[in-house]
Formats: sequence, structure tokens, C-alpha cells
Amino acid sequence: MDRLWAPWRLAYIAAPEQKNSSTDAGNCFICQGVAAPEDRANLVVHRSDWSVVVLNRFPYNNGHLLVCPRSHTGRLDDLTAEELLDAQLLIRYMVGILQKRMNPDGFNIGLNLGRAAGAGVPGHLHWHLVPRWNGDTNFMPVVGETKVISQALEALYDLIKEELSA
Repeated sequence: MDRLWAPWRLAYIAAPEQKNSSTDAGNCFICQGVAAPEDRANLVVHRSDWSVVVLNRFPYNNGHLLVCPRSHTGRLDDLTAEELLDAQLLIRYMVGILQKRMNPDGFNIGLNLGRAAGAGVPGHLHWHLVPRWNGDTNFMPVVGETKVISQALEALYDLIKEELSA
């Protein structure tokens, strides 16, 4: 029998549900990452004037990033034009980096707006960037209800930081 080893998933599975609202920035992992002086521990790989890029601690696929405005809001109409443009330009920039360094065949890029739409952190907008490869969805999710992530977060962090500093 083959075994998949993904110990980082236990923290997600066992954690109590976080209450995140548009008024509760104190419990928001994105806001904690923005405020923290240590980027690596908070998986913040890039900061721009109005946004941050964070590795998804519980990725859907290798290279899964979150592009987030620095301001804690769950509403698009609360963003200034500068914040919205900055996030979109940062999405384009990060897609280029992932394309260069990971060579995916495509991307899923999306924003889940509100809990009913699937937002896990409805109080803080964030766009998901998920690299995709032909054949990356195999029998595992269907038969085993398991997704295989073959890259450690630390390795992804180093890969992106290396490209950003080049």
C-alpha cells in the first residue's frame, strides 16, 4: 500500500473554524502576515505598495498563491482604484514568475466573494492563483479523495523569492 505524507494538512483539518468578518482583522491570517516583521514565517513572498502575495498554507496545487490587498475588507467596492489596480498588476506579475519558474500549462485565477461563494476568509479579499498542468487531476481526488502536492511550501517560497530578487 502506498502512503501519502502531507503532515501540514493536519493543522488545517484539526483547527477550529476561524471567525473572519470584515470587522475582525485581529483573527485574519492575511492581516497578521501584513503586520508581522517576519515574512517567511507568515509565508509572505512579496509586498507591493497596496498588496501582498502569500503562499496558500493548504494549497490546491503546487504553486498556489494568494494575492491580497493590504487593507482588511471583504468587499470589492471598499478598495480604492489604486488598491484594485495594484492587485491586478501583481496577479499578472506573479503569473509571469510562476510561468517562468514552474512552467504550468495553465492557471486557475479567481476570487471567492463571500462565504456563500466559497470564501474561506470572507473578511479579507484575496485572489487565488493556481498553476495547472495537463494531467494534474488524476485518479487520486476521485478514488481516494486525496490531492497530491509534490512541493514543500519552503521550496516554493525559496523559488519565488529567488526569482523576485533576480
